[in-house]
Amino acid sequence: MKWLFKWIFRLLRLAVVLLVVFLLSLDTILRVITERSIRQQTGMQVEIGKFHFGLLESVVTIKDLKLHNPPEFGGTPFLSIPEIHVAYDKPALNQGKLHCTLVRFNLGELDIVKNEAGQTNILALGLALPTKDSLAKSKDLNELKRRTNLEFAGIDVLNVSVGTLKFIDLKDPQNNREQKVGIDNQVLKDVKQPADLAGLVLLIALRSGDFFGSLVTPANLK
Repeated sequence: MKWLFKWIFRLLRLAVVLLVVFLLSLDTILRVITERSIRQQTGMQVEIGKFHFGLLESVVTIKDLKLHNPPEFGGTPFLSIPEIHVAYDKPALNQGKLHCTLVRFNLGELDIVKNEAGQTNILALGLALPTKDSLAKSKDLNELKRRTNLEFAGIDVLNVSVGTLKFIDLKDPQNNREQKVGIDNQVLKDVKQPADLAGLVLLIALRSGDFFGSLVTPANLK
């Protein structure tokens, strides 16, 4: 029987080692899964510098997230996000509600690309420019519930930073332009509806000058 105890001990020791390795590798595993999911949903190449999922604290942090446009837009950069940090309410999540106590979102760079066929990447990807009316009528919250079976219960504190906007014309590079928005740590509280972001959208529009002027379609002006 002594050999049996030795094998059981060895198996337990192996299980502990495997558990430790899994816990140490969890962030890497989740980073790879997240990259694959984004790639499948958007068709874009994606890179995530760091992914952290708190086991003892209810936080998720993504750093150095970069998205690249599909081949029809030259494979150019699309989004550069230095940080997304979310602190969420775990008891609410257990009840099927997504309640965030803090969201910190840093948009380093957004590149709007017009390809040689005259298509613009954000419109081709279904990312129409937001307006006050479109925010008020947004169905994003219903879409969240349909996809995740979670009810959005609000964000207590939203901290947003926006860096640089770029327009790249692959057919005529003379049209290329860049706009520094320079919004640092703009804080919004008690965000429960898309319309609560109207003030932020207005601030971005003011800081952007006429950057979006040539991209707005008549439908956006309604």
